[in-house]
Amino acid sequence: MKTKTPLFKSLQRNIDYMKSQLDGSADFTVKDFTLKNDVKCAVITMEGLVDKNTLGQSILNPIISGDMPCGDSKNVYEYISKNIVAISETKDIDCFEDAFVMSMSGFALICVDKYDKMLACGVQGYSYRSIAEPETEITQRGSREGFVEPIKINMTLLRRRIKSPALKFEQMQIGTLSNTLICMCYLSDRVDKKILENIKQRLNDIDCENILSSAYIAEYLENNTRTTMFSTVGISERPDAVCGKISEGRVAILIDGTPSVLIAPYLFCESFQTMDDYCERPFYATFSRWLKYLAFFIAVFTPGLYVSAVIFNPEIFPEQMLTKIALSVADTPFPIVWEVLIIHFIYEIMREAGLRLPRSLGHAVSIVGGLVIGDAAVSAGLIGAPTLMVVALTAISSYVIPDIYGPVAILRLILIIVAGFSGLWGIVTGGALIVISICSLKSYGVPFTAPFAPFMKQGMRDSFIRESIKKLSKRRYLVNNTKGFEENAQN
Repeated sequence: MKTKTPLFKSLQRNIDYMKSQLDGSADFTVKDFTLKNDVKCAVITMEGLVDKNTLGQSILNPIISGDMPCGDSKNVYEYISKNIVAISETKDIDCFEDAFVMSMSGFALICVDKYDKMLACGVQGYSYRSIAEPETEITQRGSREGFVEPIKINMTLLRRRIKSPALKFEQMQIGTLSNTLICMCYLSDRVDKKILENIKQRLNDIDCENILSSAYIAEYLENNTRTTMFSTVGISERPDAVCGKISEGRVAILIDGTPSVLIAPYLFCESFQTMDDYCERPFYATFSRWLKYLAFFIAVFTPGLYVSAVIFNPEIFPEQMLTKIALSVADTPFPIVWEVLIIHFIYEIMREAGLRLPRSLGHAVSIVGGLVIGDAAVSAGLIGAPTLMVVALTAISSYVIPDIYGPVAILRLILIIVAGFSGLWGIVTGGALIVISICSLKSYGVPFTAPFAPFMKQGMRDSFIRESIKKLSKRRYLVNNTKGFEENAQN
């Protein structure tokens, strides 16, 4: 526990101490003045973080022109706090550590000479990105609003959608250097208290200097970061999606400075769900989810199955297809395993280049890569056309489930290598190990593979299929029922 430095009663000593700590920082501003009753005061701000109009109209002008009571500095401070300042968000500060954090968060600090407290007033006025549709979670018929960087605006986006007193916001600061503000959002009548306390304890135990993105916190909230490639903590940039998760008993974690919101607990089946599923008719939403599960198996297993079939079991292919594959393999200089791996790595390189470059250049990279690899490489006999088709199919399938693209890419690479040595037996063994690994995970006591394993009939209504909104609204499925999961597993 860090020891805190209390404020001095001398106004000048407080200002000098803050200046010495900031070492003459150019954005540290002090406006000192004397009240009508000859009491010295000062307003401390950080340049660029406050709204100057609000600061002048709600703080400076009322204090300077107001009639102050006679008496000691404590009476003047309390009178300013209760009767003068026209700001709803205020907080009393008694140490320098809180004073630095509040001033660097866009608060104005009102100091009165001969009193060892400061009044922090919320006059934030820094610029930020306007609310727009998130690029990572596109929807056709849903809301076009996405989270932005300021945490207060993100809290507003959630409150607008859940107008219930049960929606709670708990704030805390983490990061020994950044002092990043985070906020836990949950419904008090639906969240599991044990899960809530567990998340709160893990957040308090975070030992990190800077919290610059949601990924910094996600690793501290997960159970087995070294033994699995799948994340047991979800992430979203859509307020409507987060509200849906909160209504199921989950906890959302907002981080100041990032538009990505963490969600816990998180289940494997949620990687195959989108907001468009609830905007379409149930039959098409169910069909869409089936396509996503099929795309997952295609993206993970198809290259490995192709390699194992070409090397160990060519009789699987029809005669005409086998002839073309054999001619293609004979005309290329690389073994089939190396051929698939080379195309796989080239595709990943193109993907990274398209993501990092500006959009206009990113499209150019995709076009050039498609022309060079898809036409020139095949024409030159470096790559076989069937192999290219298999890798292209797996690449397209990977984009159907972007939430788990990372694990899919790594698993696909491992199964290609295993198939080159062990054939179909290696694919079967690898698939079994993947299933065992996924089934062994838990997210705050909730099985990661629920409601499939353990099987829960109520949860199946919105997992592999999507029933009508009328049926889903009658009895909502809550993921916080860990006791129900344990009883179901025993049965």
